[in-house]
Amino acid sequence: MARGLVLCSQTRTIAKLSFFLSYPKLWFKRHCHHHPCYGPQNIPSARVFCHCVSSQTLNLVDMAKYNEAFSRRMATAGIKHHNRIALGVSGGPDSMALCVLAASWKTEGLYGVDNSGKFIDGLLAIIVDHGLRSESKDEASLVGNRVSDMGIRCKIVRCDWLNGKPKQGHLQGSARDMRYKIFQDVCMQNQISVLLVAHHADDQAELFILRSSRDSGVLGLAGMAFTSQVFSSHTNFCNNDWKNHSVLLVRPLLDFSKEDMYKICQGSNRDWVEDPTNRSPLFARNRIRASLGNLLSGTFNSELQAVISACRRTRIYVDQICNSLIEQSITVMDQGYAVINLKTLNPSKIEDICLSKFITLVLQFVSQRQRPIRGSTSKLLLQYIRTIPCKISLTAAGCYICPAPGSKGFKALVCCSVDCPLPSNAESFHTFSNAEEKHCFSNELEQIIANGRSYSNNNLVTDSSQVQFLDMRSQSVLDEARTLDVISESTYRNIISLQREEVSHFKSKTDEVASGCESKQGTEHIAAFLSEQLLPGQTCYFMSRFIISWKLSKEISSNWFRGVPLSLSYLEGDCHCCCVNEDEMVAKVRTMIDADWLYLAELTKWPHSDNFEATRLPLTGKITCSDYSRLSAKVALKSLKSIPVAARKSIPVLVDVHGRLLSIPSIGFKHCPCMKASAVFKPRVPLGGGHSSFL
Repeated sequence: MARGLVLCSQTRTIAKLSFFLSYPKLWFKRHCHHHPCYGPQNIPSARVFCHCVSSQTLNLVDMAKYNEAFSRRMATAGIKHHNRIALGVSGGPDSMALCVLAASWKTEGLYGVDNSGKFIDGLLAIIVDHGLRSESKDEASLVGNRVSDMGIRCKIVRCDWLNGKPKQGHLQGSARDMRYKIFQDVCMQNQISVLLVAHHADDQAELFILRSSRDSGVLGLAGMAFTSQVFSSHTNFCNNDWKNHSVLLVRPLLDFSKEDMYKICQGSNRDWVEDPTNRSPLFARNRIRASLGNLLSGTFNSELQAVISACRRTRIYVDQICNSLIEQSITVMDQGYAVINLKTLNPSKIEDICLSKFITLVLQFVSQRQRPIRGSTSKLLLQYIRTIPCKISLTAAGCYICPAPGSKGFKALVCCSVDCPLPSNAESFHTFSNAEEKHCFSNELEQIIANGRSYSNNNLVTDSSQVQFLDMRSQSVLDEARTLDVISESTYRNIISLQREEVSHFKSKTDEVASGCESKQGTEHIAAFLSEQLLPGQTCYFMSRFIISWKLSKEISSNWFRGVPLSLSYLEGDCHCCCVNEDEMVAKVRTMIDADWLYLAELTKWPHSDNFEATRLPLTGKITCSDYSRLSAKVALKSLKSIPVAARKSIPVLVDVHGRLLSIPSIGFKHCPCMKASAVFKPRVPLGGGHSSFL
């Protein structure tokens, strides 16, 4: 353990360091890079704990400036002081600075000053212990104590790696996915609608270089959204309607630099930790961060941020156009498919970048696979949607697209393709109990989003002439930026150099991974998927698209078949069906197959029993469901005729443990009058992807 008082020449702050000497990253690179004790090869495995101690030589930090800037960003997001807020906290300088600013903003709005020894109402810090290192538990506890000292209530959650800890090559991505899942779970448990994270301007610069090295377009180069609605697999029944649980993810520090993070911590005399894995060259972001450390001069940084800002303005324009196109030309059907009115859309008048984004949003909504659509697939879809009338069918991005029946090719049908491979990280089911349906706090989030949109409406980009880099790849964006004098020749060359350096790393890594991988035999498809058993009274989320529930009831009504002449008096009052009292009766859910349609047709041919007594079972006197199921099948087939054949294959079906058909809720079929089943089309992510802002 190394301890000591070290004067940091960059910030002129005395830092008391434990475990290992640590400095702000620019000071470390300038002063310690060539030192034999502090080279990259000697980075410790444990985190570095940094303690700031005030000094007579300390330059005063203007905290009022930072607090005012933070307050403006919170107002831009539509967040009020009374809203309940969660903070994603790692203990590093970024998240600790976020804690400082959030605590100050909260107390200013509620009390004016913090009440010493008491937690701030409506503010919760979530600390995730990834459990990837032996000392992580102690570190999380230390960070929790530091945050609690600021008056912020803490929740420490340890990752449960059910399938084993992630391998080195997937470490950062897997840890991030787990972290955000925990954030969403904790927010739901505590009825919190807003999650703040500490991404800043330097993170945006790193992401720009990373994406440009992957030849991203202008929309990708716009970087991280200021606000974005993140949806989980949790669903609530509220005000007689199903509500998908979501959290508004807000990045209020995007206008601040990394150096600002250190200054905020120092100005408030707060400690932080440095994670040595953030310097490991194994990870792309770390390599880019190290390279940028030598280039983030005033001119380079300001010019790079100017390019990013121009890309974000273009992103705002494209999002506006797409939202308008969706509202005008898309019809969403209850059975889980969408219809595009090609005449109303008029694709020949729309820029490629807007039309491509529009198609992506529609396909992502129908399939619920939130993957970008690129390359040849994107070009194929553009060509298809521009061909009016459409005459052919195609499968792309988890969807089947074809001319809508009876439209003469002027409408396109988009439905989920059950023959496409499942996303590798998809959860086909999420089941929850009735006790978990108590959370109903979406109204607060809806109000926050409305507040944010009212602000955004004052910053609309109404014309393509107001944006730059429309429909350009990364190289073209940089060339155009240089032509327009957004960036200098020096900045241009530096960015190109960073791109090439990362491209070489990426290609070598890709070759290494490809050579070490074995081809996988067979692919898992949705059509082959059956859920876990679903007990009566339970509810489940199927394919992230349908909310399925069913139960048995002893009380039934005779009004089951409206418009169908029948007289089944035994359906009134208490039900004595043979299905009701079977304790072991369970259901499974799958998608509809051709055999189901044929089975319904066969049911309608069953002979009608004129003598009611003949339908009673001997000895027990219970009623068989033959008459009911025959009539139910007849009504269901009429409903089925209104659904295009292409869309039927993604309709959910309830079967018993032996695979026998029990119910098709979407068309009203069920074998037994005592069975109540429903299938509500409620995609996890709504059409358009939810609210987001790139202001």
